[in-house]
Amino acid sequence: MTDLAVVNYGPGQVELRPAEPPPLGPHDVLLEVQAVSVCGSDVHQWHGQMSWNVTYPVVLGHEFTGIIAAVGVSVSDWKVGDRVVSETAAQVDMSTPLSRVGLYNLCPSRSGFGAVINGAMAKYVRTPARCLHRVPESISPEIASLTEPCCVAYNAVVNNGNVRPGDRIVVLGPGPIGILAGAMARIQGGEVAIVGLERDATRLEVARQMGLHPIVGDATEWAYAVDGLGADGVIDAAGVSATVKTAIELVRPAGWVSKVGWGAGEFPLSLDPLVQKNVTLRGSFSHNYPVWERVLRLLDTGALDVRPLIGGVWPLEEWMEGFEGMHNGSIVKAVLKP
Repeated sequence: MTDLAVVNYGPGQVELRPAEPPPLGPHDVLLEVQAVSVCGSDVHQWHGQMSWNVTYPVVLGHEFTGIIAAVGVSVSDWKVGDRVVSETAAQVDMSTPLSRVGLYNLCPSRSGFGAVINGAMAKYVRTPARCLHRVPESISPEIASLTEPCCVAYNAVVNNGNVRPGDRIVVLGPGPIGILAGAMARIQGGEVAIVGLERDATRLEVARQMGLHPIVGDATEWAYAVDGLGADGVIDAAGVSATVKTAIELVRPAGWVSKVGWGAGEFPLSLDPLVQKNVTLRGSFSHNYPVWERVLRLLDTGALDVRPLIGGVWPLEEWMEGFEGMHNGSIVKAVLKP
């Protein structure tokens, strides 16, 4: 029986296609995929609505976990049978200045799974051994497949935010990253509200289950309720640029904004309020090795519980049902199992 993969073979064109196990380089491992969670970017590529470069054809899927099925001849730290998750920097020059200080996620040479390099919506995926992290026994494959979006959220909140115990934090955008960012802010001791629209009812309910305060529409009253100055920090996880304006309006003077959501399109914005309020605005992209180790520890100890996010688990052959559920907002996260 021929193995199948979810392949993006043109703008807005995705379907199941036959796939052979990829050949291994000396520093690679072959993973038998146990679970792969669907990212919003996968859905965007399905609809041809992305703002990043895609090399066609490409197997989708960059949030995944698996069991090592084979190792390259130069791989010594891993063995067949190990349970692992993989980072997304599938191709990167580790000798460049950013990579040499551990910021390979920001290196211009970086290429990711599911866009330029074949991803994990298949029975097997090839990944460099340097990308791997060991999965603790307490973490199921379904949970492990959500490690990557947890790392995105961790980087946006812990490394690029400044949450202190007792802070009042607003999250814009109740998608998976927004909800997880809110959960990270709560772990750091913040009181967190998350803002969405009427159509986000299901996502906002999941956010409530994870301890966040859901708000539909305008969060001004909540942000300014304590002393009339605004929220201590705002995490902008919406997939548009326009929400930066809202974030600056909601944050207090000398507060901070972490922008992690991104998408196509430009938005004219005066930076005068940013200057006048002395606000720190930081972008946040991807993650690196220490972030993954911290997140796996949070999942292992139960400090971070992502189970409410999983709206269903589907076999790979039924990928479209999971994609549609995320697209129409009826679920937060879909997980596929080859």
